[in-house]
Amino acid sequence: MYRYDSYDQTLVDERVAQFRDQMDRYLAGKLGEEEFRPVRLQNGLYIQRHAPMLRIA
Repeated sequence: MYRYDSYDQTLVDERVAQFRDQMDRYLAGKLGEEEFRPVRLQNGLYIQRHAPMLRIA
């Protein structure tokens, strides 16, 4: 199994913080659905018939 080193963990932490900010802006109404869709899909969050699915890799 792959083990993250400190560099990898820093990248993951930064990406999580970035997505959290994007999600907060979407939930606050500052990002519309059309603007948020690419962000959502790039982060593995899919919606199939009103059932959200999160891709875990």
